[in-house]
Amino acid sequence: MKILVIGGAGYIGSHVCREFLDQGHQVTVLDNLSSGLEENLFPEETFIKGDIMDAPALERVMAQGFDALIHLAAFKAAGESMLKPEKYSVNNISGTINILNGACAAGIKYVVFSSSAATYGEPKYLPIDENHPTEPENYYGFTKLEIERFLKWYDKLKGIKFAALRYFNAAGYDVKGRITGLERNPANLLPVVMEAAAGMRSEVQVFGNDYDTIDGTGVRDYIHVNDLAVGHVAAMDYLVKHNQSLTVNLGSESGLSVLQIIDAARKITGRPIPAKIVGRRPGDPAKLTASAQLAKELLGWTARYSDVDTLVRTSWEVYRKKAGL
Repeated sequence: MKILVIGGAGYIGSHVCREFLDQGHQVTVLDNLSSGLEENLFPEETFIKGDIMDAPALERVMAQGFDALIHLAAFKAAGESMLKPEKYSVNNISGTINILNGACAAGIKYVVFSSSAATYGEPKYLPIDENHPTEPENYYGFTKLEIERFLKWYDKLKGIKFAALRYFNAAGYDVKGRITGLERNPANLLPVVMEAAAGMRSEVQVFGNDYDTIDGTGVRDYIHVNDLAVGHVAAMDYLVKHNQSLTVNLGSESGLSVLQIIDAARKITGRPIPAKIVGRRPGDPAKLTASAQLAKELLGWTARYSDVDTLVRTSWEVYRKKAGL
């Protein structure tokens, strides 16, 4: 199949592209390189520098004749979304409308959308399954949920079949070491821990150690980015085979605490990794874990690489080399 990956030079996007290439698909990447990196591109891809806010240019790209597209072009910093909702409205919502209108004009039948567990908000029960109420607590999560609603309408009115993949916490790097671009200004725990291990920052801040968890620190469901990439290909295969839209969680179904990750990182890296306990962040739940049973039933998908050692080891290989250690 000919696949257009919008946002394919990014951290997750590059891993998704690699998996589609490995499965024999033709891949074209459209990316404005605002957060994506040229070093994340592969020689066998076609790369087009472009922006989803340029609707006419987007339509010209899509007119080249693609069977499907992957949408990974949304802004994703939850904290920033609460300070700059206008930025997230324009890119995530207006940009997605441009993508969907372009897909309609070009006759693209299938869309795989990178959604988020942020659509759920504060957990009412654990593990979170797809029937959990969707009450986002940040504007980023709201935009992802709105995009899912747009997709449902475009399915109903235009026949575009979609897979909305609600990621939990993406982490790790390619298990074969083929992707080495570091995220710019990371806010997620594991890259912050890696930066501290590599001497790129002085310490890791731990936001609260008085939660009702195994060690008092927050527990999250971390999913290896290779597992995410496999999920995208499985979702595309499902759309083509069944011509039916779906919304599924992609998570590891197990939780890791902040201190468990820091301790594992100290063992694997052999580095001290200073950690400082600071106050809780508002809106942070004690624990978030996924049920991925629906993905298992519909897609035959399970997380294979999302154990703490693989998450930390694959990340450290990239950061260690970048830091010259």
